[in-house]
Amino acid sequence: MQPPQLVARDIRQSFRMGSRRIEVLRGIDMQIERTEAVFLSGASGAGKTTLLYTLAGLERPESGTVEFEGRRLYRGGSSAEARLRNEKMGFVFQGYFLLPELTAFENVLLPGMIGAHASKKAAEESLTAVGLAERMHHLPAELSGGEQQRVAIARALTNDPDIIFADEPTGNLDSKTGDVIMDLLLNLAHERKKTLLVVTHDTRLAMRGDRQLHIKDGVLQ
Repeated sequence: MQPPQLVARDIRQSFRMGSRRIEVLRGIDMQIERTEAVFLSGASGAGKTTLLYTLAGLERPESGTVEFEGRRLYRGGSSAEARLRNEKMGFVFQGYFLLPELTAFENVLLPGMIGAHASKKAAEESLTAVGLAERMHHLPAELSGGEQQRVAIARALTNDPDIIFADEPTGNLDSKTGDVIMDLLLNLAHERKKTLLVVTHDTRLAMRGDRQLHIKDGVLQ
């Protein structure tokens, strides 16, 4: 039996607001298996995004440990961590974060260029997989919100990561478009045997995964 792909132990995180110390994560323990689709739900301010960023190597915890595929995060240098994220992780955010001066194709090609293993074929295949074969040379301003999020999903897939982290991927979309995007993300993750961790405030969407976790006041329920 394979060990879990991602393991978090006693993760704690807090922020200072003036003289007050706000505890955001209060001793999180969790693990995610390979190819599992896990949805993390909770109210605004519950700590969902902070936890996702911590698990993805983007935000160092105050205390506790995160292991990804047997490797302890936050121990190496920043360049080694960045390389790991570029090669092993894909990211989809609520705000798309597409560069406005680049076409859809160029945006999808970008992670490969950063990692010095850009593949035009992989970028084209990713855009075709999300239904944008005819739109790949359009700028973000020429695409709808749903199409821009499709580009973001294609970008997350283009380096063939082991895990995809999605932070409120349907948050800027109407419910119908959001459902289509979630179907696409789940289907692609399943077909390509990717692990998926999705943060959402939408309890209806949170029921779509293999497993649902709920965070409240910095603690998993």
